[in-house]
Amino acid sequence: MGKDMKSKEALNKEAAILLKPILEKKASGGNITARERLAIPPQEMPVQDSQVRSGNVSEVALGYGEAQARLEAERCLGCKNQPCVAGCPVQVPIPRFIREIQQGNFKAAVDIIKETNLLPAVCGRVCPQEKQCQAECTVGKSLKNVEKAVAIGRLERFAADWERDRGALTVPAVKAPTGKKAAVIGSGPAGLTAAADIAREGHEVCIFEAFHKPGGVMVYGIPEFRLPKAIVQLEIDNLRKMGVKIEPNFLVGRTRTVSELLNDDGFGAVFIGAGAGLPKFLGCPGENLVGVFSANEYLTRANLMKAYDRERAATPMFPSRITAVIGGGNVAMDAARMALRLGSEEVHVVYRRTREEMPARAEEVEHAMEEGIIFDFLRNPSRILGDEKGCVTGMELQQFELGASDVSGRRRPVPIPGSEYVYNCDTVIVALGNESNPLLVRTTAALNADRRGRIIVDERQKTSLDRVYAGGDIVLGAATVILAMGEGRRAAAAINEILF
Repeated sequence: MGKDMKSKEALNKEAAILLKPILEKKASGGNITARERLAIPPQEMPVQDSQVRSGNVSEVALGYGEAQARLEAERCLGCKNQPCVAGCPVQVPIPRFIREIQQGNFKAAVDIIKETNLLPAVCGRVCPQEKQCQAECTVGKSLKNVEKAVAIGRLERFAADWERDRGALTVPAVKAPTGKKAAVIGSGPAGLTAAADIAREGHEVCIFEAFHKPGGVMVYGIPEFRLPKAIVQLEIDNLRKMGVKIEPNFLVGRTRTVSELLNDDGFGAVFIGAGAGLPKFLGCPGENLVGVFSANEYLTRANLMKAYDRERAATPMFPSRITAVIGGGNVAMDAARMALRLGSEEVHVVYRRTREEMPARAEEVEHAMEEGIIFDFLRNPSRILGDEKGCVTGMELQQFELGASDVSGRRRPVPIPGSEYVYNCDTVIVALGNESNPLLVRTTAALNADRRGRIIVDERQKTSLDRVYAGGDIVLGAATVILAMGEGRRAAAAINEILF
């Protein structure tokens, strides 16, 4: 292993030693006090060695062993007011499932999670728990450090992985058929969640997916090394076992319109969860040069079309020597780390603020730095440079300093006059976020949207049209998997009411 990195086996062995006296005390009828729980050290996530993982696309985080999971679970205080649940967009009964892990009842734990979240293996890997449930954790607040909160997401992942690894996946119960139909547009987190909750009530559900594979951003956006696609596929297979139909290569707005689904095809309600797949660009000279990519295209080629598997890939990939990624979010981290795995000798992340202002998860930034990715803070391109063949040769970067805070609460980057300089690279990946594809709004009369193309909904996710609901990134803009799932759940509850 690399410097300061311990193997999964070593970490689990250390946890087992610390866990033994706790279990012995409980077995003899004793109680673990709050003071004792707060003294239990947070469990480190086992990871692939940084020098090895940059050359493969296998998952970086390896997951807790059983002893680690049980010891981490013992850190939970079991608060009666359950602040962590209030911080969860889908209201997972967190103290209940953690209590089952404490007792070694791992199957019971995952069954409790699935009462409100059918994608625990996904959420446990990619959701920003440190900004949601873990931000509200009493343990973290008591220790005055959110990084020391109970690792709720890692425990959720452990329970889901335990179930899957033992072939114990269960299909959620579905009520008797009602004869009613609902259409779901998009098979990302919002669409899959809505489909599952509607299907549970006995309604017939059909998901219409524009791509050839379902899964949305979980398949084409998030890399294999963060979220293995086999995990997403198992969740989709489970949905099919519930009776949900999935129609790929079906672009609503072109193949069929929302109006036709409602009025001609017999669907009693429509949920729009089409995501936000229209990339933003810099708007600077040189963006049309060969070697400039949106992060969307780059990651879709790498993930959905497996560009990293050069012998069997469904797409060619641009060969890069020095890659620059523009942006500071999770997508920028994904693109930079993927560029490294696709053969770039050097990868830079160019961000116009500092690390403290980066919206990316701290864990992803740390993993990128461990892998050797270089961060150029307080920089932004003013133009992209090219040669006589129209290929990228570099960028002109301007230096910035931080001024007063803006509406986001982050300090505003202010350009420093005369600070421009040339930086050499042959590939530029723009990761500045996404906007909604205007197709659905343009082809659906009277469907209200804001100036950014995001569909406007009420508190129950209902749009301006009867029987039409929406949620996820097409409403929120680019958001998290779990926030999209929360909107899918709210919409499904409303749809279930009108279908009866």
